[in-house]
Amino acid sequence: MAFTVATLLLLAALYSAHGSPVFSSEEEYEFKSWMAQYNRIYNLEEYYHRLQIFMENKKRIDHHNAGKHTFTMGLNQFSDMTFAEFKKSFLMTEPQNCSATKGSHVSTNGPYPDSVDWRQKGNYVTPVKYQGHCGSCWTFSTTGCLESVTAIATGKLMLLSEQQLVDCAEAFNNHGCQGGLPSQAFEYIKYNNGLATEDGYPYTGRDGACKFQPDLAAAFVKDVVNITMYDEMGMVDAVARLNPVSFAYQVTSDFMHYKDGVYSSTKCHNTTDDVNHAVLAVGYGEENGTPYWIVKNSWGTKWGKEGYFLIERGKNMCGLAACSSYPLSPM
Repeated sequence: MAFTVATLLLLAALYSAHGSPVFSSEEEYEFKSWMAQYNRIYNLEEYYHRLQIFMENKKRIDHHNAGKHTFTMGLNQFSDMTFAEFKKSFLMTEPQNCSATKGSHVSTNGPYPDSVDWRQKGNYVTPVKYQGHCGSCWTFSTTGCLESVTAIATGKLMLLSEQQLVDCAEAFNNHGCQGGLPSQAFEYIKYNNGLATEDGYPYTGRDGACKFQPDLAAAFVKDVVNITMYDEMGMVDAVARLNPVSFAYQVTSDFMHYKDGVYSSTKCHNTTDDVNHAVLAVGYGEENGTPYWIVKNSWGTKWGKEGYFLIERGKNMCGLAACSSYPLSPM
């Protein structure tokens, strides 16, 4: 049921009589505008619960933006959620053994370009996708990387299936909507002899039974390359010379509100056992003296920089260099 502003203000007065928070008409108007933008509809009790969370998030955003930081925060589709709710719905909840003590990537001595962006090198990066309420980010990091590697090798950019990985890659220590790792997903694709296209095995955003058939295979992995743990220059080498690279890191509460600029945090951990999200590095650069990675996320185009974000490079920020990897194409 939708309520007019006048009705909501009257109901707010009734709620306040029972000890519930009172919100100004400006706060209610801002929340209702946000609701309209993101197509939210609540019952009365849920409305005031979400309004309170929304205003707490907005105050945090405004406080952050009033300070001196390398990135800004903003309202987005997650602004009516607590971080606990966000973690449960959008991050990996199953602990990941995220490390490659000695990887197989062999770096050159450079020199490397000051900046690289595979989106501008050609038709090598697929559009930003949306994982929904499922901790399947690892599958989107995997497909994003294999899509790019395959396009670089063959000249053909195709959308690949995340759902096949959610449903079928469990034997390689992946856990569907509870989490997984791109390196383990690449291993699955290698030994499974292929990954289907998005159309061939469409995304549902929930765990299901494996429906893969060999004739669906459209992209393949010859081998999996892990970059040695914490070797961030190895990541630079791979992205500069070869292709985008999958990596995992730890998301903390401020990241869900990221809007623009170079993300940096003193609260996240940089060790292998705290990673809870996987994404795709499609390039790197520098802004106002701060080096950064250009990263493709899987939370849709309304989040961040049209679905992308920048994160500080060279400091293993939030553990991003703990377990990076990419596949080799057989082409």
